[in-house]
Amino acid sequence: MGRQQKKTVTGRVLHDPVKDKLRPIFPLDLSRCRTIDDLVRAMGNTAFTGRQIGDAADVLEAMARDKDCFVVMTLSGALTVGKMGLIFCDLIESGVVNAIVSTGALMAHGLVEATGRSHFRYDARMNDKMLFEAGYNRVYDSLEPEVNLDHVEEVMQRLLNEWDANDVVCSWKIHRRIGEFLQKHAPGRGILKSAFQHDVPVFVPAFSDSELGIDFALHKIARQKENRPVLRFDPFEDFEKFANTMLATKRMGIFTVGGGVPRNWSQQFGVYAELLARRGYKKLPLKRYNYGLRICPEPVSWGGLSESTYTESVSWGKFVPPEEGGRFAEVFDHASVALPLIVGAGLERLGHFKHDKSTIKM
Repeated sequence: MGRQQKKTVTGRVLHDPVKDKLRPIFPLDLSRCRTIDDLVRAMGNTAFTGRQIGDAADVLEAMARDKDCFVVMTLSGALTVGKMGLIFCDLIESGVVNAIVSTGALMAHGLVEATGRSHFRYDARMNDKMLFEAGYNRVYDSLEPEVNLDHVEEVMQRLLNEWDANDVVCSWKIHRRIGEFLQKHAPGRGILKSAFQHDVPVFVPAFSDSELGIDFALHKIARQKENRPVLRFDPFEDFEKFANTMLATKRMGIFTVGGGVPRNWSQQFGVYAELLARRGYKKLPLKRYNYGLRICPEPVSWGGLSESTYTESVSWGKFVPPEEGGRFAEVFDHASVALPLIVGAGLERLGHFKHDKSTIKM
């Protein structure tokens, strides 16, 4: 390389990017991509959202390989109706994800899937009035038949009927019972079944905002009519279970899809831990997330991130700043596109998939 250029007549000093140690980017050559990981690594050397996906896979791999890192996955949106459920099973079964915080609807629709029921494509020949009258609940371009939710209610009522009224109810206990039920009665895979098998707690902070919450409310009425003691639901049982779990960790990572209550509820743990120390309840070091990976299709001004970026969350004491070793990636894309690529690449790197290469068509 030649020597650095001197100042030009316009005052600019034209640098050599190699000497400045800038990282080059390269054309995406599909002819050289034989696996999901090949494609995602190549995308990481391009630009825009493609690069974000490549960087996200690197952060996911780093979290997964850090043996001292406890990874929480937060989920919002219609991801199980969108058929992303088995990806979450893979993350649980591979040991990458150690706890889940979700919306209630996502778990309810996942239960539909796990018990062998189907979702369907929306048929544009039927308007929404016709769909209502036929018992088809539309989720964007897909349908959840009402008979599916009736089946979910049957499962819930069966479990709640057996519940000891002296045992306080909370979301992680309910989801563990559902997972145990699926283990015994459902041959297929499902999020709650995998979570039960691998001892991964599933929290739904806004439990009443879901089909399962409605089922719990209906069960309360049934118990009252039968003069049986009603079940008591306490959301702080969830809060304390999550807090105690996270306090026992050495390092923490968070993998967020979407925003909303699951994201904020999980991230506020750092604030809670700091207040425990500042108020004199416990002697604690700062407990902040060391890794963060988020997929969301919206810029922050649209509200899909709950108006909070990772850099903003550093100011709240929720994340270790990059200057101190924090690693973060944010992907502005829809989860139905970005999630399979990021997770597929990450799990390939970890050797989770045991494919027989002779049966794979390239």
